[in-house]
Amino acid sequence: MSTFQITINEGLAVITLDRGRSNPINHQMVKELTSCIKTLENDDSVGGLILTGKEGFFSSGIDLIEAYDYSEEQSREFWVDFLALQSVLVAFKKPMVAAISGHSPAGGCILAICCDYRVMAEGKFIIGLNEIPVGIIIPDTVFNLYSFWLGQRKAYQYLMEGKLLNIDEALEAGLIDEISTPENLMNAAEVKIRAYMKLNTVTWGQSKLNLRSGLISSLKTDQTDTLNKMLEQWWAPATRKGLQMMIQNLKSKTTSTN
Repeated sequence: MSTFQITINEGLAVITLDRGRSNPINHQMVKELTSCIKTLENDDSVGGLILTGKEGFFSSGIDLIEAYDYSEEQSREFWVDFLALQSVLVAFKKPMVAAISGHSPAGGCILAICCDYRVMAEGKFIIGLNEIPVGIIIPDTVFNLYSFWLGQRKAYQYLMEGKLLNIDEALEAGLIDEISTPENLMNAAEVKIRAYMKLNTVTWGQSKLNLRSGLISSLKTDQTDTLNKMLEQWWAPATRKGLQMMIQNLKSKTTSTN
């Protein structure tokens, strides 16, 4: 896998996102993660999974620089597969903990909220879903997933204003469950997931699927109409102009840090 590294030790798998400085999500990462999660799901020697990033960034979200240049067909394939990845992650029956190593906006946040528990490194980091200011229409499946943790009122308000939370706000809102020093992040995540892994596998896994049945069902529904509206707005001139400005800012930041 070229977009992340994976290790397995004593039944615990760790996926470390590893794509550039900020782990932006492109189509290749989506496909590789989906394949890997499905393999781990069916591997009886694996009892749990930690998903993490690198120092300073869990994931900056969708790789706007690359996605902007996708053709209409490539854009559709990307979003179809990204929604499918969410479905695979949400329905993963084994314990899954996010060790959030830094910034986690947009798509990075979506990966994190598919997990059962989130530990975030302390620091001046942000997490949340800011798709609307970017010009991306929010599908109801994302609202369902966000409100699963935040409650509908907060999820609605945060989504509609594209709110990004600092770590203290995220903890208070219930978006993350624990704050750790960067040095202890992986240990804190492992303590939590191994506590889950000590419980009866069948009981824990089936209970998880039962409690998430609404989420799982919503992600399995036909998303064609929603996707068509998302793509129509993605290609709208105003959205493209806004994306161009964001991409210029991203490139200038990249240049200034090199």
